[in-house]
Amino acid sequence: MTDADLRRLPPELHARARAVAAGSAPVAEPRHAATVMLLRDSAPGPGVEVYMLRRVAGMAFAGGMYVFPGGSVDPRDSDAEVAWSGPPDTEWTRLLNADAPLARALVCTAVRETFEEAGVLLAGADGQRTVTVDHDIEHWAGEQAALLDRSASIADVLCRNSLVLRADLLRAWAHWITPETEPKRFDTRFFVAALPEGQRPVHFAGESDASEWVRPADALARRASGEMVMMPPTVMTLVELAGFADVAEVLNAAATRQITPVLPRVVVAGEDVLLLLPGDPGYPHADA
Repeated sequence: MTDADLRRLPPELHARARAVAAGSAPVAEPRHAATVMLLRDSAPGPGVEVYMLRRVAGMAFAGGMYVFPGGSVDPRDSDAEVAWSGPPDTEWTRLLNADAPLARALVCTAVRETFEEAGVLLAGADGQRTVTVDHDIEHWAGEQAALLDRSASIADVLCRNSLVLRADLLRAWAHWITPETEPKRFDTRFFVAALPEGQRPVHFAGESDASEWVRPADALARRASGEMVMMPPTVMTLVELAGFADVAEVLNAAATRQITPVLPRVVVAGEDVLLLLPGDPGYPHADA
């Protein structure tokens, strides 16, 4: 499968794409979301490995596709009671191009979703330590379940375990918005984070049916062969990560990245319906 093939939307999506282009179908409002590329150094190196999940086939969004842990913002993620260590709201406001409540919520969502979907908790007793989840699997599985069934918020989990959220372990990486032709849309900030010492991902068979550590270049090769199906933001992120020698290099690069929103656009071109990214010939800009 070539990149040109991937630019063509499958026939089952043509009708809605044509309806949106003609103005006869509504454009869904995107929901704010966060996703985290959890990284570790490759062994043997050089390079990094990223933790990926395969979403259950048949799901309304990205069913059967490989993704990074993440999800939409929960209203409670903006809770001011979340104990916090790291860059303040004002710094995340600048990095994420969001107002302070949303910036705070996005960081909390990133931490919550990483724990919900990967069992990795970016938190500690203070701003210098991270919690060791492996020593009491049953307890932390219960806390994970409480977040998943929404009986607890991330603030609740941190408070009752005397932990602070380690915002300093996250780095902003990218900002992608789902195309207007999709019935379910997300306005997603991408983060990178190193796997904390003393923790390991634990697969939760809920919205995903498989998980693995994979080198970005290997994931891209498997995507080219059709083995791993991914959305464009995932592909583009893997292309970027494949160029780094280790996790420290990724985190250093994140500190100087200029993050601008990326909105793939769907264009009807005769019999074809194409998905275009900024920089592609024919990409329709808002002021065009």
